[in-house]
Amino acid sequence: MHPRIEDYAIIGDEQTAALVGLDGSVDWLCLPRFDSAACFARLLGDEDNGHWRIAPKGSTGRCARRAYRPDTLVLDTEWETDQGNVRVTDLMPQRERAPDLVRVVEGLSGRVTVRSTLRLRFDYGTVMPWVRRSDGHRVAVAGPDSAWLRSEPEVHTWGEDFGTHSEFTVAEGEKVAFVLTWHPSHEPRPPLVDPYEALESSVADWRAWASRCRYDGPYRDAVVRSLITLKALTYAPTGGIVAAATTSLPEEVSGVRNWDYRYCWLRDSTLTLGVLLSCGYHEEAEAWRNWLLRAVAGDPADLQIMYGLAGERRLPEFELPYLSGFAGSRPVRIGNGAVDQLQLDVYGEVMDSLSLARAADLPATSDMWALQRALMTFLGSAWRQPDEGLWEVRGGRRQFVHSKVMVWVAADRAVRALESNPELHGDLDDWRAMRDEVHREVCEKGFDPERNTFTQSYGSRELDAALLLIPRVGFLPPDDPRVIGTIDAIREDLGHGGFLRRYSVGENGVDGLPGDEGTFLACSFWLADALHMTGRTKEARELFERLVGLGNDVGLLSEEYDPVAGVQLGNVPQAFSHIGLVNTALALFGGEGAG
Repeated sequence: MHPRIEDYAIIGDEQTAALVGLDGSVDWLCLPRFDSAACFARLLGDEDNGHWRIAPKGSTGRCARRAYRPDTLVLDTEWETDQGNVRVTDLMPQRERAPDLVRVVEGLSGRVTVRSTLRLRFDYGTVMPWVRRSDGHRVAVAGPDSAWLRSEPEVHTWGEDFGTHSEFTVAEGEKVAFVLTWHPSHEPRPPLVDPYEALESSVADWRAWASRCRYDGPYRDAVVRSLITLKALTYAPTGGIVAAATTSLPEEVSGVRNWDYRYCWLRDSTLTLGVLLSCGYHEEAEAWRNWLLRAVAGDPADLQIMYGLAGERRLPEFELPYLSGFAGSRPVRIGNGAVDQLQLDVYGEVMDSLSLARAADLPATSDMWALQRALMTFLGSAWRQPDEGLWEVRGGRRQFVHSKVMVWVAADRAVRALESNPELHGDLDDWRAMRDEVHREVCEKGFDPERNTFTQSYGSRELDAALLLIPRVGFLPPDDPRVIGTIDAIREDLGHGGFLRRYSVGENGVDGLPGDEGTFLACSFWLADALHMTGRTKEARELFERLVGLGNDVGLLSEEYDPVAGVQLGNVPQAFSHIGLVNTALALFGGEGAG
């Protein structure tokens, strides 16, 4: 049986991440960065595409239990056998020169024989390395990639079936450690890490970081786990935060809605910044703000919806036909063609993020306001254009209402900046006029008075969950009848199994793609926020509790959820979903214990 998406936990070093399954197998790992080619790609293929399993000999199923050590990203997986019990601890310590994957096997009771099977396959499972011995290590080399496998001296390692195998027995209290280290093949081997010291320091570092969280209300464990997940999705050298650690996990099993999410989206910027600031992580917020400024620098007409980890602009999309896909979900895509789309809402999200940063007194840069003025100058002449919208639809441009609302946000934040900061200069009268014109047009062309709801685009009948953000961004107050009508209409039209779809899909859907998708978790959190803002807090809390319950056994959320099959869908772990969880917790319970 193929694993489920929720079968996986994440470990990482804030530059890349590995996915570890319930069967003890590392099935996904890109080195040296999140967006590098995978050396373990079983997640999207089979064992011959690369994996590393450590489990009791003869075991073919799942572990007995697993959990992160409290307030860390260190994963413990426990097995129960007739011979005794054993634990495998997985982590990726903070790197100095090179990424290390550390796996420590510990006997808990009895005497258990454990088997390690390592199949390295560079370049997404296509390149089989040449493996040799050197200084007691196994060294794998292929082109630009090199990896060193180090284990205890008493552990016998051999090659078989194009893999590296080990077999050993651990008794109660005994430990055996493995370290897999990657480095460019033209460079000398990096310094060796002590696996036991790395484990101790990793636990201490993560707990010290988690202790900075100012939130102390209900569901604190879920909030801290979400914050740790966001930290794990951060590319530390630049401060960029990837949308997810994976590519091509399907929005419909066996379907074609499979995308690469290992990049940084501007759409996430305001919500991410708000979460970090509200929970006390000002250094991370400033790093994210600075990444944002570097990424969007240049001609405002060339603003992209997403960028690479360091702000790279070229993210060409192509397919890997030799990979069978997760549970047969093809194609497997690398890169993301939506990078070339026009999405006017990102201008509003950037302006809103920088406004939030200024209000939080994050240190300003000398050119931040100049950049904002340039963005507004471009938007003043471009805002009437149709675009592809927040959801990156591939069915053609439309006059999306959410995009226009975010244009209004851009103008509103620019006006507020000038009104509250006399030292700033800009076209105040023009921006006020633009704000008023956009607001008037949205209310005239994007609202259906017959149904008392805003619509997905001008003149359409379809709805869009992004319209739930209208009161949040201040376009209309929560008690406006049009806001309440929109919330009720979206619940009725897009509700599915107690949660919420993004929009209608299918033959007549706006995205131009075949097939279906699940309920979108971020949108469901937005619904909880909207219910709370309109006085329906009891319903909001009930929805939030159900959403938290969708996390897997270690508290991770993917992008979507299938309420019929009861399984997670889409790339994992999904930053947008975890941002939604924290934001909603702060909205519902922040007054009950936030510091």
